[in-house]
Amino acid sequence: HSVSRASPNLTFVPACLPPDPVEVEELQHFVSNSKRLFVMTGAGISTESGIPDYRSEGVGLYARTDRRPVQHAEFIRSASARQRYWARNFVGWPQFSSHQPNKAHLVLRDWEKLGKLHWLVTQNVDALHAKAGSQRMTELHGCTHRVFCLTCGDQILRSELQKHFEALNPAWKAEAFGVAPDGDVFLTDEQVCNFKVPACHKCGGILKPDVTFFGDTVSQEKVSFVHQRLAESDSMLVAGSSMQVYSGYRFALAAREKKLPIAVLNIGPTRLDHFASLKLNSRCGELLPLIV
Repeated sequence: HSVSRASPNLTFVPACLPPDPVEVEELQHFVSNSKRLFVMTGAGISTESGIPDYRSEGVGLYARTDRRPVQHAEFIRSASARQRYWARNFVGWPQFSSHQPNKAHLVLRDWEKLGKLHWLVTQNVDALHAKAGSQRMTELHGCTHRVFCLTCGDQILRSELQKHFEALNPAWKAEAFGVAPDGDVFLTDEQVCNFKVPACHKCGGILKPDVTFFGDTVSQEKVSFVHQRLAESDSMLVAGSSMQVYSGYRFALAAREKKLPIAVLNIGPTRLDHFASLKLNSRCGELLPLIV
């Protein structure tokens, strides 16, 4: 996989000070003492690759617009909601799928190769950890690069679906107004109304990205699997997440219950700040490469 060697894209990264040498030393000590590190990442690790997040102060989607992501129940229930979702996703896909991992993703891949990182859980759906080469990994909320049928379960690659969209909508054109965190863009209702959405080619069922939408839940099987990986670990590092979403936060609560040391690397406050052993306010792509 090609990896962006260019300087990081800071458009969607909140302002912060450079890493404090004392903090670097503290995180170095934390990582050195870990034998089986459990890492959980969030949107803040991908902002330096040019992907906006939802909650960052001043630059997140919620701060910049009144737009909200699609809700699971609405997607399932409403054909027009699906049409709107897929039209926006179709326009945004070429750019979203071209994003490359940044230094933080590469460092975590290297820690895995060295046997330091026991398991990585990402709340992101952008495939950047996979592109970086991480293998001991769970995509907690799925991945936008896969699509499946709600009726028969058949899976296809999102890149394949793009070809079906193009074939069904040869003359359809839309100009995007800004990009959102999960690969879609902002379009008007007039732009969306003529967009055609393909059905499952096997059974005619509804196609949905293989991601956990807001209002949906992560499967119990996946949650149990992650709890098992956490039970085998001796420390937890949270990178680029405020942990506002319970599906990820529950694992930090479990780590606290097991009395594991927890380090948090995130610009801005998180739900773990009051019980983390270590809290660092820095960019993931700036601080993680300094750890040996």
